[in-house]
Amino acid sequence: MAERDRDEQGRARNARPRDALGRPLPYGVPGIATMPDDLDLPPEDSLRLAQKLLDEGRPFHAHEVLEAAWKSAPERDRELWKGLAQLAVGFTHVRRGNEKGAITLLSRAVQRISGYPDPPHGIAAARLTDHAGDLIDRIERDGLQSITAARLRPKLKT
Repeated sequence: MAERDRDEQGRARNARPRDALGRPLPYGVPGIATMPDDLDLPPEDSLRLAQKLLDEGRPFHAHEVLEAAWKSAPERDRELWKGLAQLAVGFTHVRRGNEKGAITLLSRAVQRISGYPDPPHGIAAARLTDHAGDLIDRIERDGLQSITAARLRPKLKT
């Protein structure tokens, strides 16, 4: 098995280039810039950047922003941020054509986000869980081809 890229502290990092949907490319091939491993933004900035990336059709990159927010969030909010990151990964699986992965991640996102009836930072938890549930239903009924790009750009805030 190949060794993983590591930083000075020994934490796993992935220096491989990635395509627009976050899939690893061979070393030396030009790829799309990803978010820095040490990204640390205030929640409002994380939401703003993640929304921009979703609006640009870059859910994998939005996931990276939301994952960084989850890792730095107070304990009480971590499941919410993790759910938001999983929502973006679910969108990534839709874009990659992975039906099973899309349904799995969207379902996990619904479970985590629905645990926050009064979410912080104006996060539209109820609307996002309804939206993810609708996507799951549509995928199961009509397949991935029924999901338009516009359906993968919900507003994260109320």
